[in-house]
Order: sequence, then C-alpha cells, then structure tokens
Amino acid sequence: MTSTKPPFRRRRLGRRLRDLRESAGMTLDKAAPMLDLSRSVLHRLEAGETRADVHVVRSMMDLYDHYEPDLLDAVREAAKPSWFTSYGVQDMGYTDAETEACRVLTYAGMQLPGLLHTENYIRAQFDSAQRRRSAKEVDNDLAVRRIRQQRLTSEDNPLELVAVIDEAALWREIGGPAVLREQLDHLIMMAELPSVTLQVLPLRTCPPSGLGGGFNLLGFTGPGEPDLLYHEYVTGALHIEDQEEVQAAKLVFDSLRGEALNPADSVALIEQHATELPAP
Repeated sequence: MTSTKPPFRRRRLGRRLRDLRESAGMTLDKAAPMLDLSRSVLHRLEAGETRADVHVVRSMMDLYDHYEPDLLDAVREAAKPSWFTSYGVQDMGYTDAETEACRVLTYAGMQLPGLLHTENYIRAQFDSAQRRRSAKEVDNDLAVRRIRQQRLTSEDNPLELVAVIDEAALWREIGGPAVLREQLDHLIMMAELPSVTLQVLPLRTCPPSGLGGGFNLLGFTGPGEPDLLYHEYVTGALHIEDQEEVQAAKLVFDSLRGEALNPADSVALIEQHATELPAP
C-alpha cells in the first residue's frame, strides 16, 4: 500500500522549525503548550505533515528568541501547490523533490533514466504498462516530463544529472527497434551537455551493488539541506533522509561508477548499439 509523502517544501520547512526549537533547548513537550498547540500538532508541523501558517511561525520565532527573515517567505512558499499538480500527475513525491534539487545521481537499474527519454519512448512505455492511461493522462505526463527535462539546459535553474545505465537497457526494444534507435541517438546527443554525465555498466560486469534495483540521490543548494535517497518499488516509494543510509547509497553509486565505462567509452558503446538498429 502506497503512503502519501508530505510535499518536499513542507518537509524542508518542518526541519527548519524543528532545528529552531532544538537550538533553543526546548523539547516538544515544553514548546507545544507555550505555542497553544498539542504535542502531536507540533510534531506534525515539524514533520511537514501539517501545513504551517505565518502566525504560528511568528509565535515560534518569538518563543525560541530567534528571528530568520526568510522563514516567513518559506512558509508562504510551502503553502503553495506544486507546479505539476495542475496536470493531475501522481508520482509518489519524486517530481516534488526533484523540482527543488540541483543535482541528481541516478542508477535506473534495468531502465533508462526518465529525464533522458524521448516522447516516442515514453509513449511506448505507457502502452506496455500495466496501468492503462487515458490520452489526456498521457499528454499530461508528457508535458510534465518535458518541463522537467528543460532544466538540463536551463541557465536560470539548472539541474545536473549523473546517470549510470545498465547496458541491458540499451538492448531492450521498448516500442520496437526504430523507437529504440531514436532513443539511443537522443542519449548520445544529451551526453554532450555539460550538465549530463552518462556512464554505461557493461554486461560483462556484474557488481553485486547493481543487483538491488535502481535508486536516485538528490542534492540541494540550501544551507544544511540534507541529500535525499529516493527508492521506488512495485507499490510505492521511499524518501530516505537518514544521512547514514544516504551515505551508504552514495558509496554504492560510486562503486557502480567505478565499474562502469568512462563517459567517452560509454557514448561509443551506445553508438555501437544504435548502428545495429534501423533508423527511425
């Protein structure tokens, strides 16, 4: 059963509120009644499960004797709906976190990274998926994906992508050989971007760390903002912020990069696979 994760901006705000309280040396039990809140309500505010308002946050800053000029702006931003909600897209919270990230490290397992998919490849994936989508749902998903992909070439709000791709994904003819050829040509083109680093894990290698499925590591620019480990499974997804687990995932990712071909050799291998397929 899939649980709904609080929006990323609300979770980030909650961490700041918790840090303020702890810096003031106050426990939940002590602070809550002084804010005219129950302990459980204050806990939910700090977990991002409940939306904070500017009035209660002003009271917190007064109580904790610490004023942060941008905190009220963060409260207002956290109250706004995420940009993609108007498209009706549900993705277990990943796009919400990626929107705030400046860097994504991804190992997609037996798939190709979603940020590098072509439209025809995406449509072919949807056609073969177990969950059937209406034409409008497909169009909305594509629109959101295009907006996400624009950040790879954005100057105002850039996103760095480092992707390790399993060579097996280069063989998988989703949508047929012509669609795959177009997709591989697109990977080659995207690898030329300064924001994108592609490395292919060749079939001849079988590192144990690559057998546990795909995962994403997201980094953020905010001061003291912890990295996030995102792991999707069949019926849901995990958002892991425990830094010991995040660090362990980084070591796995570094190990995969060490086993993978360097970027130049990776592109050469993708080109080799592409030439064996009919042109789109």
